[in-house]
Amino acid sequence: MSKYKIDPLHSEIEFKIKHLMISTVNGRFGVFDAEMESDKADFTDARITFECDVDSINTGVADRDAHLRTADFFDTARWPKIKFASTGIKHKGGPAYDLTGDFTIRDVTRPVVLGCVFGGSDVDAYGQNKYGFDLTGAVKRSDFGLTFQAYGGAGSAMVGDEVKLLISVQMTKVA
Repeated sequence: MSKYKIDPLHSEIEFKIKHLMISTVNGRFGVFDAEMESDKADFTDARITFECDVDSINTGVADRDAHLRTADFFDTARWPKIKFASTGIKHKGGPAYDLTGDFTIRDVTRPVVLGCVFGGSDVDAYGQNKYGFDLTGAVKRSDFGLTFQAYGGAGSAMVGDEVKLLISVQMTKVA
Protein backbone atom coordinates (compact mmCIF):
# COMPACT_ATOMS: atom_id res chain seq x y z
CA MET A 1 0.00 0.00 0.00
CA SER A 2 1.47 3.35 -1.04
CA LYS A 3 1.39 6.09 1.58
CA TYR A 4 0.96 9.81 1.09
CA LYS A 5 1.26 12.76 3.47
CA ILE A 6 -0.21 16.23 3.04
CA ASP A 7 2.19 19.03 2.14
CA PRO A 8 0.91 21.83 4.41
CA LEU A 9 2.98 24.46 2.59
CA HIS A 10 1.06 23.81 -0.63
CA SER A 11 -2.40 23.09 0.79
CA GLU A 12 -5.32 25.21 2.02
CA ILE A 13 -8.36 24.37 4.13
CA GLU A 14 -10.94 27.12 3.63
CA PHE A 15 -14.63 27.73 4.30
CA LYS A 16 -17.32 30.28 3.48
CA ILE A 17 -20.45 31.18 5.44
CA LYS A 18 -23.14 33.84 5.09
CA HIS A 19 -23.26 36.82 7.47
CA LEU A 20 -26.67 38.51 7.90
CA MET A 21 -27.56 36.49 4.80
CA ILE A 22 -26.28 39.38 2.65
CA SER A 23 -22.53 38.77 2.43
CA THR A 24 -20.01 35.98 2.80
CA VAL A 25 -17.31 35.58 5.44
CA ASN A 26 -14.25 33.58 4.44
CA GLY A 27 -12.04 31.65 6.80
CA ARG A 28 -9.33 29.06 6.93
CA PHE A 29 -7.55 26.68 9.22
CA GLY A 30 -3.78 27.04 9.39
CA VAL A 31 -2.77 23.86 11.23
CA PHE A 32 -3.84 20.53 9.76
CA ASP A 33 -2.64 17.07 8.83
CA ALA A 34 -3.77 14.39 6.38
CA GLU A 35 -2.65 10.97 5.25
CA MET A 36 -3.70 8.76 2.39
CA GLU A 37 -3.07 5.14 1.49
CA SER A 38 -3.73 3.80 -1.99
CA ASP A 39 -2.40 1.17 -4.36
CA LYS A 40 -4.44 2.03 -7.44
CA ALA A 41 -3.32 4.67 -9.92
CA ASP A 42 -6.88 6.06 -10.05
CA PHE A 43 -7.06 6.26 -6.21
CA THR A 44 -10.41 4.40 -6.06
CA ASP A 45 -9.07 2.33 -3.16
CA ALA A 46 -7.80 5.38 -1.25
CA ARG A 47 -8.19 5.60 2.51
CA ILE A 48 -7.87 9.15 3.74
CA THR A 49 -7.70 10.66 7.21
CA PHE A 50 -7.63 14.37 7.98
CA GLU A 51 -7.68 16.55 11.05
CA CYS A 52 -7.23 20.22 11.77
CA ASP A 53 -6.61 22.22 14.91
CA VAL A 54 -9.68 24.38 15.40
CA ASP A 55 -7.60 26.90 17.40
CA SER A 56 -5.88 27.72 14.09
CA ILE A 57 -9.10 29.23 12.68
CA ASN A 58 -8.56 32.57 10.94
CA THR A 59 -11.33 34.73 9.49
CA GLY A 60 -9.21 37.87 9.47
CA VAL A 61 -10.95 39.29 12.57
CA ALA A 62 -9.31 38.35 15.88
CA ASP A 63 -12.43 38.97 18.01
CA ARG A 64 -14.58 36.81 15.72
CA ASP A 65 -11.96 34.04 15.75
CA ALA A 66 -11.88 34.15 19.57
CA HIS A 67 -15.69 33.88 19.67
CA LEU A 68 -15.61 30.90 17.27
CA ARG A 69 -13.31 29.09 19.73
CA THR A 70 -15.83 29.42 22.60
CA ALA A 71 -18.67 27.10 23.63
CA ASP A 72 -21.02 29.19 21.43
CA PHE A 73 -19.37 27.53 18.43
CA PHE A 74 -16.48 25.03 18.34
CA ASP A 75 -15.67 24.88 22.09
CA THR A 76 -12.01 24.17 21.38
CA ALA A 77 -11.24 23.60 25.06
CA ARG A 78 -13.35 20.41 24.86
CA TRP A 79 -13.06 19.54 21.16
CA PRO A 80 -9.81 20.89 19.69
CA LYS A 81 -9.93 18.96 16.38
CA ILE A 82 -12.14 18.65 13.31
CA LYS A 83 -11.71 15.21 11.75
CA PHE A 84 -12.51 13.37 8.53
CA ALA A 85 -12.11 9.68 7.72
CA SER A 86 -12.98 8.44 4.25
CA THR A 87 -15.45 5.61 3.78
CA GLY A 88 -15.31 5.41 -0.02
CA ILE A 89 -14.28 7.07 -3.24
CA LYS A 90 -16.03 6.83 -6.59
CA HIS A 91 -14.42 7.76 -9.89
CA LYS A 92 -16.97 9.74 -11.92
CA GLY A 93 -14.86 10.00 -15.06
CA GLY A 94 -11.91 12.14 -16.10
CA PRO A 95 -10.44 13.91 -13.07
CA ALA A 96 -13.74 13.90 -11.10
CA TYR A 97 -14.46 11.82 -8.00
CA ASP A 98 -16.94 11.72 -5.13
CA LEU A 99 -15.24 11.26 -1.78
CA THR A 100 -17.45 10.02 1.04
CA GLY A 101 -16.51 9.96 4.67
CA ASP A 102 -17.29 10.63 8.28
CA PHE A 103 -16.86 14.28 9.28
CA THR A 104 -16.55 15.11 12.98
CA ILE A 105 -17.02 18.51 14.59
CA ARG A 106 -17.23 18.73 18.36
CA ASP A 107 -18.65 15.36 19.46
CA VAL A 108 -20.87 14.84 16.41
CA THR A 109 -19.97 12.68 13.41
CA ARG A 110 -21.99 12.85 10.20
CA PRO A 111 -21.48 11.40 6.72
CA VAL A 112 -20.46 13.85 3.99
CA VAL A 113 -19.84 13.69 0.28
CA LEU A 114 -17.15 15.94 -1.16
CA GLY A 115 -16.62 16.59 -4.83
CA CYS A 116 -13.01 15.96 -5.72
CA VAL A 117 -10.98 16.88 -8.78
CA PHE A 118 -7.61 15.25 -9.28
CA GLY A 119 -5.27 17.95 -10.57
CA GLY A 120 -2.52 15.59 -11.65
CA SER A 121 0.93 14.71 -10.44
CA ASP A 122 4.50 15.85 -10.86
CA VAL A 123 7.92 15.51 -9.28
CA ASP A 124 9.19 18.52 -7.33
CA ALA A 125 12.74 19.90 -7.30
CA TYR A 126 13.64 17.49 -4.46
CA GLY A 127 12.56 14.38 -6.36
CA GLN A 128 9.33 13.96 -4.38
CA ASN A 129 6.22 12.66 -6.15
CA LYS A 130 3.37 15.17 -5.61
CA TYR A 131 -0.36 14.78 -6.28
CA GLY A 132 -2.91 17.61 -6.28
CA PHE A 133 -6.59 17.47 -5.32
CA ASP A 134 -9.31 20.12 -5.05
CA LEU A 135 -12.31 19.24 -2.90
CA THR A 136 -15.60 21.07 -2.46
CA GLY A 137 -18.71 20.45 -0.45
CA ALA A 138 -21.01 21.86 2.19
CA VAL A 139 -22.20 20.97 5.67
CA LYS A 140 -24.86 22.43 7.93
CA ARG A 141 -23.27 23.73 11.10
CA SER A 142 -26.47 22.95 13.01
CA ASP A 143 -25.98 19.24 12.19
CA PHE A 144 -22.84 19.39 14.36
CA GLY A 145 -24.33 21.25 17.33
CA LEU A 146 -23.11 24.69 16.26
CA THR A 147 -26.44 26.41 16.80
CA PHE A 148 -25.50 29.82 18.22
CA GLN A 149 -27.54 32.53 16.51
CA ALA A 150 -28.21 36.24 16.74
CA TYR A 151 -30.35 38.36 14.45
CA GLY A 152 -29.82 41.60 12.57
CA GLY A 153 -32.17 44.59 12.59
CA ALA A 154 -34.19 43.24 9.66
CA GLY A 155 -34.56 39.88 11.40
CA SER A 156 -31.92 38.17 9.27
CA ALA A 157 -29.86 35.40 10.83
CA MET A 158 -26.43 36.76 11.71
CA VAL A 159 -24.74 33.44 10.84
CA GLY A 160 -25.84 31.17 8.01
CA ASP A 161 -26.32 27.46 8.56
CA GLU A 162 -24.59 26.20 5.40
CA VAL A 163 -20.80 26.16 5.49
CA LYS A 164 -19.12 25.76 2.11
CA LEU A 165 -15.84 23.85 2.13
CA LEU A 166 -13.02 24.64 -0.29
CA ILE A 167 -10.03 22.39 0.15
CA SER A 168 -6.92 22.31 -2.00
CA VAL A 169 -4.31 19.74 -1.07
CA GLN A 170 -1.01 18.52 -2.35
CA MET A 171 -0.04 15.05 -1.21
CA THR A 172 3.52 13.76 -1.14
CA LYS A 173 4.17 10.08 -1.75
CA VAL A 174 6.25 8.85 1.20
CA ALA A 175 6.74 5.15 0.45
